[in-house]
Amino acid sequence: MTSTLAPPARSTRAGGAGQTRLPGGTALLGVLGFATFLALIEAVPRVGLVSPDYLPPASRIGVALADLVGESTFWTALGDTVRGWFLGLVIAVALGIVVGFVIGTVPVLREATASTIEFLRPIPSVALIPLAVLVFGTDLRSVLLLVVYAAFWQVLVQVLYGVQDVDPVAQETARTFGLGRLARVRHVTWPTALPYVLTGVRLAAAVALILAITAELVIGAPGLGNEIGAAQSGGAVARMYALIVVTGLLGVAVNVLARRLERWLLAWHPSVRREVTA
Repeated sequence: MTSTLAPPARSTRAGGAGQTRLPGGTALLGVLGFATFLALIEAVPRVGLVSPDYLPPASRIGVALADLVGESTFWTALGDTVRGWFLGLVIAVALGIVVGFVIGTVPVLREATASTIEFLRPIPSVALIPLAVLVFGTDLRSVLLLVVYAAFWQVLVQVLYGVQDVDPVAQETARTFGLGRLARVRHVTWPTALPYVLTGVRLAAAVALILAITAELVIGAPGLGNEIGAAQSGGAVARMYALIVVTGLLGVAVNVLARRLERWLLAWHPSVRREVTA
């Protein structure tokens, strides 16, 4: 597995065969595409292709979304979801980095734990829902158990690949200059592994949000997922879709923040420099 940093954009020189990008063209296409999607959601139930009882028009969903903004229960649910997501992500990232560096820098541990990691990593976190409910009930701890388990593997695997990607020549050079183990980790291993670490954090952030909402929906823990389930069981279809829209916007915000953090912390990295200056 390699880093998923975006490759640098190709520049178009005079007389070249490349295509010239119009400023703002990508953003305009994105806005047009989203507007088309909203128009379809508005038209499909109104022309009778789908019953409005199952898919309300976009205008009704928008009204329900505006009503949510004025409800204190909505903001409480949003805060519960963000809290479960954030706490679970922080725990998973801390554990993933520490465990990943310990295992990755000790060859014996890396060989001894490889099969165990490959066995535990593919287990779906939702399969742990009965265990979470049995041990912790329906409170925040159940959400944290699922979020941490799912996000931890995203970080751990990336850290392991990042540690393995360290140049052996750089390691030997550091030893030659008398750098100890901790100094080599700080000055050699960490800069090489950091792009992998941040990729793992970005992936873990998305996975953590998915598991937080899933846990709330299935277990009944407080949060947006629980509100979606309550709206569905109560027949408030437009409210249900409005809450789903909120979860989508929350996911977009998480992805944007993770990418900005990645670019900020990797401002020194050649790939980010080429991307910014292209």
